[in-house]
Amino acid sequence: MDGGVVTFVIAVLIVAVFVFVAILLTGKRGYTFNRENYQARFLAVENGLIKESPATWKMTIIEADKLLDKALVEMGVPGKTMGDRLKRSGDKFENLNAVWRAHKLRNAIAHEAGFEISYKQAFNALAIYKQALKDLGAI
Repeated sequence: MDGGVVTFVIAVLIVAVFVFVAILLTGKRGYTFNRENYQARFLAVENGLIKESPATWKMTIIEADKLLDKALVEMGVPGKTMGDRLKRSGDKFENLNAVWRAHKLRNAIAHEAGFEISYKQAFNALAIYKQALKDLGAI
């Protein structure tokens, strides 16, 4: 091989390594969300929680859970269910245990006949979902 060709190949490899390192070190890794859309949707969920209206408490949790699941799907977190995706996304959340508690509350609402919750439970779960969406960079 000609010395010029070898030098050129080495130069291209060095540039490629620098570009790769720059990509890894700059900005957030992963998915970029349409934050305005997520913020507007979450605000609508928050505004749907009405202290004097117990009918809104369960729906608020279900809608917040759907929004978090949508964010995980958009990020490409694998799994057939929200639970599967949560299992594979533990390092993305400040407090994964809290996210699991909120999701389990959602499951109880969706699957247990006659399951009742308090306003405080709904309020706290909503705060957990909000933090989880912040952790992902969606809001």
